[in-house]
Amino acid sequence: MRAHMARAYEGSPQRWAHHFATLLAESSDSPLHDGRWVLSPDPLLRGWKPGGVRDGEYWRSLLIEGDPDGYIDWYVHSGSWEVFPLRAMPDADDPRVKAYRKQARDGTLPPVLLWWVSGLDCHLVLDGHARLAAAIAESVEPAVLELQRTVPQDEVDSGTERAVETYEAELARFTELRAVQSTRVPHGAEFAGPALARRLHELRTGRRPTWAWPLPGGVEEWCRTAREQVGEGGWEYV
Repeated sequence: MRAHMARAYEGSPQRWAHHFATLLAESSDSPLHDGRWVLSPDPLLRGWKPGGVRDGEYWRSLLIEGDPDGYIDWYVHSGSWEVFPLRAMPDADDPRVKAYRKQARDGTLPPVLLWWVSGLDCHLVLDGHARLAAAIAESVEPAVLELQRTVPQDEVDSGTERAVETYEAELARFTELRAVQSTRVPHGAEFAGPALARRLHELRTGRRPTWAWPLPGGVEEWCRTAREQVGEGGWEYV
C-alpha cells in the first residue's frame, strides 16, 4: 500500500473495501469461494474494548503471540475475538512499520484486512501486519476491514419474502385496530418499519460459519503434514 494511494483514498472505508474486494476476487490464493461475502469496516471485536484502555494496549492484547508456536483454543479464549497473524509481527522499528507510523499519525493509514474464521474462533490477518504494528506502536485505533462469509442468496430471497409478509401483516393488524378503537391507534409503520429494516440488514450481512473441505489424502496426509510442521515429539496420536 503506497503512500500516494493512502493519501488519495483519504481513509474512506468504502473506497478501501472496493480496492480489497477487487484484489481478493483476482487473487489465486484468496479464501473466497462460491457464495456471498461481506467486507465490513466495523468488526465486532471493536466493541469489546474496555473503557480507559489505550488503543495500542487493547490491540496488542488481541494478538495471538508466539510465532511459530502461537496457541489458540475454544475454551479459555472462546469469544475473545483474537487476532492471529499469519507470520511474525514486525518490530516497531522495522523500516516498513516506521513508514506506516507516519500515516497512522496523519490518519491516512490503510486498513488491516482480517478474515473471520469460525473454526478457529479468531481473525486471521490476511494483509497488513506492518500496518497493524504501526497502529499499535502509535497507540491509535487501526482501520480494519473484516472479511466474512454471509447469508446465501436463496436464504436472502426467502427471508426477505417472509420479512415483507410479516411487515404487511403488522400494518393490516394496526389498520384493524384503528377501525375498531380509534384513529389514536398508530398506523404501525413506526413499529414494523424498523423491525423490517433490521431483518433485511441481518439477511444482507449476517455471519455464517467458515467452510472447510477434507484434506486430499485423508488422515495419512494430515499426519504427514503435522510431522513436517512440528516434528514427531511435538504432538500425540489420538
